[in-house]
Amino acid sequence: MAGQQGQYFYTNRIVRYCLLAMEEIMGKNGLNAILNMAKLQHLIDNYPPEDMEKKFDFADFSALIAALEEMYGPRGGRGLALRAGRAGFARGLQGFGPLIGASDLAFRVLPLGTKLKLGLPMEAGVFNQFSDQVSRVEEKDDHFLYYIDRCPVCWGRTKTDKPVCFAATGLLQESLRWLSSGKEFRIDEISCIGMGDSSCIFKIYKEPIG
Repeated sequence: MAGQQGQYFYTNRIVRYCLLAMEEIMGKNGLNAILNMAKLQHLIDNYPPEDMEKKFDFADFSALIAALEEMYGPRGGRGLALRAGRAGFARGLQGFGPLIGASDLAFRVLPLGTKLKLGLPMEAGVFNQFSDQVSRVEEKDDHFLYYIDRCPVCWGRTKTDKPVCFAATGLLQESLRWLSSGKEFRIDEISCIGMGDSSCIFKIYKEPIG
C-alpha cells in the first residue's frame, strides 16, 4: 500500500546518493528496472539534486525501498537497502559534521561514550530540521533507542510482518562509524510502523563490535 503523496518530504541529497549507490551495486539497467517497478520512471537519468532541500516525497522513497525487496527478495533487498542507506550517509552528508559540531577537534577527541551521547541526539535534530522525518533518542544502560516517529522508509506500508527499515539501519550504521572514527555498532530494529507499531525504533548497542 503506497503512502499518501505530497504530505512529507525527505532530503534530496540523501536520496541522490542512495540512488547512486544502488546504480553502482546493481548497474544502471538494474536500477532502471527498480525505478520502473516502483513507478518512478521520472527518476531515470534524473536523480534529485545535491542539496539539503526537503523535496523528495516520502511515498516515493518508500516505494523505491519496497521495490528492492520485491525484485530481489527479502534477504537480497535487505542487503541492498543497508548498503544504499550507508552510502546515503557516507557520500551524501559530507556537510553533516559542521551542522552538529562533530567535525571540531574538541568533539573528535571526546571519549567514545560521550561522542555517542552527544552525537546521536544532534543527528536526530538535523534530520528533524532538514527533512520531515521525526526522530528522537533515549539513552538506556547499555544501549540507545533511536526513534523515528515519522519514517520515510516504511511510509504507507501496513502489511509487513517484520521490520523493513534497513535503509535507515544502514544510514545509522554509517553515521555511528563516522561519529566514532571508524567503529561498527550492532543495531536492531525492534519496532516498525510498517508492522502497525507507533514508531520505528532502533536499538543501538553502546559497545562496538569487535
